[in-house]
Amino acid sequence: SGHVQLLPPRNVTLLSKDFAMIVTWAPGEGSPPGVTYTVRYESQDRLDKWMKVPHCRNIPRSFCNLTCALSNLYVKVRARVKAVWGQSQSPWVKSQFKDYYSDVELAPPVLDLQLSEGSIHVRASFPLPTCVENLTWKYDLNLWEAGSEDKKKYEGYFRKDTVTINTTALRGNYCFSARALYESITLKHSEFSQPVCVVLNHKG
Repeated sequence: SGHVQLLPPRNVTLLSKDFAMIVTWAPGEGSPPGVTYTVRYESQDRLDKWMKVPHCRNIPRSFCNLTCALSNLYVKVRARVKAVWGQSQSPWVKSQFKDYYSDVELAPPVLDLQLSEGSIHVRASFPLPTCVENLTWKYDLNLWEAGSEDKKKYEGYFRKDTVTINTTALRGNYCFSARALYESITLKHSEFSQPVCVVLNHKG
């Protein structure tokens, strides 16, 4: 007694979302309340060496952010997860293999607009995990007059770059939108961000 047949987690999936590599799962059938989960990962260059993930040991939630635990962002990895409850442990369940470098999914940047006399300064910030800050992230910026289909494009700016646009000739409501870019094996990009609009050189 006291030893329960603990069923393993289901749908263990490694997914790349919003610049992060995350393993997710669903609780096993009939999981008791208070069950926790432990995650490990292995990389293709060191198979059968399952690395511990200290911040994902005996956790109550059903996901774990692996991004900054990975020793190499350019090598395919997979995760495994087991359920733990008291003295009982379920079998491990493995995810598929993925690598950050080629599978990363990008989130749209957040735009910051600074107006000054005769110009506007646009910066795009990304919600990046610290360990991938130094990869070469870029962004494209679109500018258009509200209601118009005619977009002016500013392409291939580095993440920390500010785009300065001369506004002396612009009158009316103008909108800005940006997308994140990343050159891995192919060029990847996020969706464009929700437009941010400002009224320029409003007279009266």
